[in-house]
Formats: sequence, structure tokens, C-alpha cells
Amino acid sequence: MSKTKFSLKWKHILANPSLRIEFILTFLILITTVYCFSRYLVFNETRPGAVIEDPILKYFDPINLNPLIFFSIYSSLIVGLISFSFDPRLLMTAFQTYILMVFFRMLAMYLVPLDPPVGCIDLQDPVVFLLGTGKKIIKDLFFSGHTSTAFMLFLVSKNRYLKFCFLFATIIVGISVILQKAHYTIDVFVGLIFAYASYQIVKNLHRKYKLD
Repeated sequence: MSKTKFSLKWKHILANPSLRIEFILTFLILITTVYCFSRYLVFNETRPGAVIEDPILKYFDPINLNPLIFFSIYSSLIVGLISFSFDPRLLMTAFQTYILMVFFRMLAMYLVPLDPPVGCIDLQDPVVFLLGTGKKIIKDLFFSGHTSTAFMLFLVSKNRYLKFCFLFATIIVGISVILQKAHYTIDVFVGLIFAYASYQIVKNLHRKYKLD
């Protein structure tokens, strides 16, 4: 996309009062959601949880794949944010989908409190560590935030090459957190479902209120 087209798309958003308000509100709600989620993560660590029998995890010992997981997810996030910034509508869709997904995740963690699987190798995520005010976060299990975020990028992206990269990252992250026993298998699969549901809800709202 040329610099001119990039400028025109952003000028259209900023010149349209309803779109401008939507973008500002989306950004403010995103910041508020991230802050509330960071407080919730700390609270969630104090809650007793269940250790469930996983039919897959019992067949292997955990493997430390932290470098691969965080390279895959954060490189995808950086590429996604840069590419979506060339289309403000896509950027807003990504933000709104993520907001809804985080709300679903907080609700899911509250309703299904879990303790880590036996033999778990912690996800040493520096961003989650900072969001959790420097405390170790190990109970943010149901559902997998890393897997669902990577899948969200796949769903939102319109570029077929990037979609392939994001889908590949989703597979890598999903398999890796299971091999590391940082998540139960169900955490990964449910994460995909909630990411898809969040995206479809946002898209349906856009169609209903003619926001696209």
C-alpha cells in the first residue's frame, strides 16, 4: 500500500465523527481492559483450583519451549499490528476482538479455576510478568491466551500470506504450550473456539450497525 492510500484511510477515519469516536472509544476500552485483566490475574492467583486428568499430557515429560513460544507470539503480534495499521478498520476489528476475548477469558478463568498440570514448566512471559505487577502468574489457564491471540490474528488478517504465517504461529504455540505442560489440552482447543466466537460477534455487530 502506498503512503498516499495509507494517509487517506486514516484521514477518512479521523474525518468521520462516528468512526473517530469508535476508534477513540475502542482504544480507551482496550487500555482499560488490559489494566483490569492485569489486576484480575493477580486476584486469580489467590484462588484454589483443580488439577484435571489430561488424556494427552500423561504420555510425555514436559519440554521447555519458552523461547519458541514467545518468539512465535510476539513476532506475530508485531507483524500483525504493523500490517493492520495500514487499514484502520482491521486495526479496530483486532482491538475489539481482543477486548471481547479477554472478557471471555476472565469469565472462563473465574468459572473454571484450575491449577497447573503436574510437571508444568511455567510460561515465563515477560509481558504477563509486568502486567501482573511483577508477580509470578501460573493459573491463567482456561483458556490459552497465547494460542487464542495468535488465532485471532489469523482470523482478522486479510492478507493470505500473513494468514498462513499467523495460522502456522497458532499451531506452533498451541502444540508448544501442551508439550511444555503449561496448559491442559482443553485450554488450547477452547481458546480457538473463543477467539473465533469473539471475532464473529464483532463482525456481526459491524454488519448490524453498518460499521464496516
